[in-house]
Amino acid sequence: MPPAPTRGRTLPAPTLPSIGLAKTLPRSCDVLIIGLSTQGVVAVPEAIEKAQTKRFGVSVTDLARSLGAKPDEGKTVILPAAGDGPRLLVAGLGADEPTPEGLRRVAGAAVRQAGGLAEEASLSIALALPAEDPETLQAVLEGALLGSYRYQPISAKTQHPQIDQLTVINDAKAGTDLVDRARIIAGAVAQARDWVNLPPNLLFPDSLAEDARALVRDARINVEVLDEKALQKGGYGGILGVGGGSSRPPRLVRFGYTPRGAKAHLALVGKGITFDSGGLNLKPGDSMYTMKSDMAGAAAVLSAISAIARLGLRVTVTGYAALAENLPSDTSYRPSDVLTMYGGKTVENGNTDAEGRLVMADAIVRAGEDKPDLIVDVATLTGACVVALGNRTSGLMAADDETADRVLDAAEAAGEAAWQLPIPTETRAKLDSKVADLRSTGTDRAGGALIAAAFLREFVPDNVGWAHLDIAGSAFNGGEPYGYTPAGGTGVAVRTLIALAESMQD
Repeated sequence: MPPAPTRGRTLPAPTLPSIGLAKTLPRSCDVLIIGLSTQGVVAVPEAIEKAQTKRFGVSVTDLARSLGAKPDEGKTVILPAAGDGPRLLVAGLGADEPTPEGLRRVAGAAVRQAGGLAEEASLSIALALPAEDPETLQAVLEGALLGSYRYQPISAKTQHPQIDQLTVINDAKAGTDLVDRARIIAGAVAQARDWVNLPPNLLFPDSLAEDARALVRDARINVEVLDEKALQKGGYGGILGVGGGSSRPPRLVRFGYTPRGAKAHLALVGKGITFDSGGLNLKPGDSMYTMKSDMAGAAAVLSAISAIARLGLRVTVTGYAALAENLPSDTSYRPSDVLTMYGGKTVENGNTDAEGRLVMADAIVRAGEDKPDLIVDVATLTGACVVALGNRTSGLMAADDETADRVLDAAEAAGEAAWQLPIPTETRAKLDSKVADLRSTGTDRAGGALIAAAFLREFVPDNVGWAHLDIAGSAFNGGEPYGYTPAGGTGVAVRTLIALAESMQD
């Protein structure tokens, strides 16, 4: 059998449309998005209102309602164009005074719907939504870009973008800075989505490590990649054990961002299992199909740090992406194996499908050596978290409530759903082992997400804040698109990590 390739496809930067602000409707606009509240349409340009009334004899509000438009969020209706003017897409706002996250979802869903009207040529889309302050304008800009995301299929056919220009109609004076910020944040989310969506024969530890290096080539980020020889020399028993069954060896990627004037230090750790078969504890076939997404934590960490550097945030950030492919072979690690982790602790392996916590433990210990103020790890870690919180809410567990509140506040500011779960005192006893310092899994299935967090906590240095985000459900959307979230990789946690870094600047 020939050896597996050591390189996959180098991932191009995700393509998002251009976006800008304008005080009036652009002449080249193909589709205009307007909002509908219980009071009627909102922020319709005066020229459009006059043209529509002249053409159809009724106001835009009455025409929209006659065609079934409703103010409910997610409800959209497309109106005919008045002469040579743009087609109108009326989107329900969900509330008369929508929140920033509500506007983000409305803008994203409306842009996605409008993009579906593209045929032979790409569209120019404008949005006239009620964004009256920097926070709501930022939300509309982000939502429009996030909703425009489209994963480019691997195909012999040439794909043209659905949308080539987005314009938000607004006269905000601080608009340029907000546009640049939205581009950076949405670009980081799109990068994470692209990585998650790429099939595992094209994305594996070495190729993801090289993609990460290429991503920050023009940013003020130091990059270090440990290959299998360096990992062996350093004693990274968790990463080596998990990756030992694959012909494509593991990697540990370190990003370092150290701006002048930074007083706080944030460490981020991401799980990067580029494909998870379950190892010798093989998953059922149907459960394996989406396991290309098991590296979503690493994708979020790498993409977020790239954005943090491009935004010029005044906080030191170090990031670790623990990359491995978990496959069964005659070199796979086994249940009951004892692994010596980075730093010296020994772990009795309970189940080869509980691999994420092993690679994360190595990386958390290494992150602690950088002496950060806070360590946050992000991982598609447990099915138990999906059972508890569903597919759209990430689970948060932390060393203390103050740290949990800090991360929850960042998630709320970013518009990402997260919910705190406990790490009960009694969970530690379930990790006791007779042959090693601790087991990797509990003695029963109860509280699986909590047990996994309790295991990770064992590797966090004393006196360092720590939080764990379990994104097993929220990292991949196996259903239909909603809001600004596409089918496939969601890019979850990228915006939360950026917001967290922002909160640590002062």
